[in-house]
Amino acid sequence: EGVRDGKVPAAASPLAGRGGALARGRAVHVLLQHLPALPPARWEAAARDFLARPGAGVAPAEAAGLAREVLAVLRHPDLAPAFAFGSRAEVPLTGVVEGAVVGGLVDRLAVTEDAVWVVDYKTDRAAPADAAAVPVAYRRQLAAYRAVLTAALPGRLVRSFLVWTVGARVMEVAG
Repeated sequence: EGVRDGKVPAAASPLAGRGGALARGRAVHVLLQHLPALPPARWEAAARDFLARPGAGVAPAEAAGLAREVLAVLRHPDLAPAFAFGSRAEVPLTGVVEGAVVGGLVDRLAVTEDAVWVVDYKTDRAAPADAAAVPVAYRRQLAAYRAVLTAALPGRLVRSFLVWTVGARVMEVAG
């Protein structure tokens, strides 16, 4: 199913590096979850402090680059509402869409007067060339989130974004 939509981009090996791609992805998610609660002027120092901890699972040689990657995402102008005061991280989402139960965990969610921002991070893959090349599984995931949120928050535009943290590539995935 969905073969005509292209292959899923290759993932980094979970065994690569000191902590591997899984540890790297966890560290990126933790930073993107918690740094927005701090004043932006403190983001860089807090990111470096966190990544320097042995439990972060990030090799010292990789920490500075990973901190730059996370900061580039946090400071990306297209994502400003998603990281603004009042936005939320790791939001459980459940609803019924066309008779099917949909459930998921939204990486970042922001609700404004007229819009809802849904952001999903991809930490272990290179970004496709453009939004048209986004794998069908990712498009379906975001479409399901949009459907649940459209029903829950009528009258608001629901915008969904994929963030490829490597290179801070942001792609809006329209419905």
